[in-house]
This record gives sequence, C-alpha cells and structure tokens, in this order.
Amino acid sequence: MKYTFIALAFCATTAFGQQPKEFKAYTTKVPGSEINFNMVPVPAGSFTMGSSIDEKGRGADEGPQKKIELSAFWMGEKEVTHDEFLVFFNDETFVRNSEVDAVTRPTTQYIDLSWGMGKQGGFPFNSMSQRTAIMYCRWLYNKTGTFYRLPTEAEWEYACRAGTTTPYPFGEDSTALGEYAWYAGNSENKYHKTGLLKPNAWGLYDMLGNVAEWTLDQYSDQYLTNAGEKDPFTEPTSKYPKTLKGGGFGTSALMMRSAGRFKSDASWNKRDPQIPKSKWWLTDAASVGFRIVSPVSQPSAEEADAFYNKYLSK
Repeated sequence: MKYTFIALAFCATTAFGQQPKEFKAYTTKVPGSEINFNMVPVPAGSFTMGSSIDEKGRGADEGPQKKIELSAFWMGEKEVTHDEFLVFFNDETFVRNSEVDAVTRPTTQYIDLSWGMGKQGGFPFNSMSQRTAIMYCRWLYNKTGTFYRLPTEAEWEYACRAGTTTPYPFGEDSTALGEYAWYAGNSENKYHKTGLLKPNAWGLYDMLGNVAEWTLDQYSDQYLTNAGEKDPFTEPTSKYPKTLKGGGFGTSALMMRSAGRFKSDASWNKRDPQIPKSKWWLTDAASVGFRIVSPVSQPSAEEADAFYNKYLSK
C-alpha cells in the first residue's frame, strides 16, 4: 500500500502560522525564555532514497532505491536541546497527567535519564518517547502560532543527504566521519553539545550521530517498496515500531549512513519502574532524541489540532 502524507501540503486558506514570507533561514525564541533556535530552509526537490545494493553496510530494508519528490520545508538547524525542552516541561500553564489535549506536559522523570551526560548549555534532549517529541511540537505550535512536527523518514533522509548521492553527506569514505558526527568511534559513549562539529551542505548539524532522531513514520522493512513518489509517509498503526534516523553516539560508522534505518522497540523501556510503563520516557534509549520541521504550507488551526490529536493517539 502507498501512503501520502497529507499534512505536508495542507490546502489551508487561513494564514494562522507565523512563518516568514521569504523562504530563508529564521530564528525564533523559545516562548517563556531567552533561548533561541534556528530553522533552515530545505528546498523542494527530488532525490534517490535508500542505498545501492553494493553500498557497504547496507541493510535489506534500505531498498530498493526509489526517486522521491518532496515539498519544501524548514528543519531545525540542530537537535532539540535540554534547554529548549525544559521550558516546555516547566511551563506551569500546562496541566500534568491529563489526557491528550493542548495542555498536556510530561510527567517528572523518575530517574536522571540524561545519565550524567549533560543538560544545560546545548546538550541534545534524550530518552523521550515519540509521543513526548510530538507533544513538544504541539506546545511550540500553541505558543508561537507556527506549525511544527517531526520530519517524515523521507524528509529526514533528503535533508541529511543535502544533494549528495554518496553513503555519507560528505562522501564515500567514513574516514572523515568524526568531523561531522559523534558516533562509536569518537563519542566516548556519551552525547555532546549540539553544533560542535561540521554541518552538512545545507547547514544542518549532527544529522548523523549524537542522538538518533524520531521520524513520524511507522517502521516497515518494505518502506521503499510501498512508498509513494511524492511526499511519502507510512501512517502509524501501532506504538511499535516507529522509524528513527541518523544513529546515536554508540552507533558504528557503517550504520551511520544517510540511508541507515533504525526501529523502536518495547525493550527501550524495560527498566521503567512505573506500572503501567511511562508514555513519556524511555529508560533504555539514552541515545534517542529529535529535531523539528515546519512545512511551508501551514495548516489552519482546525487542521493542526486534528493532526496532533491523530498522531498523539498512535
């Protein structure tokens, strides 16, 4: 079955969002703080998604390669940081432990899920469920009027490649990986502050390594076989597995390729002491994080609410 992600191209006539009129990079202050984040324009275009059959380290779920066309969007220059997320977490105008609605915020972490790797000063936020990442997007939308969400798997790979067709955004050889990514070969088994290494050609930092990044898609090992050719998206049908991209600080160089795919698993929360297990936190996924995107075509308020309600229930 082929899926097309309708939320990429809303036919909204009401200009609710506050995107800049020009398609260029912009900076926004996290509401209720002095913290800023940057959004980078990712132009509309097409690319060949997946890996060639002879690419070293290739997984069977990375093919067959397919030409994909994508609409334009903005993407976070860096992964969402602890500093940014904690503004949401500490927002007292939001109600803790309510059902899925516009005012939910996370429960308190039962242990330090940063595992001492660092919080303040630009470290990536980690150990959250996909639901938590989407709730952050909803909070940011409610505060700013600009629609934010997680990227689709296709958007993520397109942005990571930044016009390249090689296994890595910087070329064929993994020798230079340490200049661009915190991975098993240089991370010392911990994440690092965002933006310390080189960005890709489109100005995006840490697309590979540091923390693996949630996408919106349900994971399928037949993703490319079933994907549509325009703005593809695999609709979530269950909690597990969902797709992540980019790899984390413990990922090997061979898996740290643009086409590399990762899937979530219930074991990522096996040490959760809560009964039932938390919807918000993952005790055994210390290298999981996220970054945000915003489509050029912004939804109406009704469409945005419908989107969040739908994907927060999956």
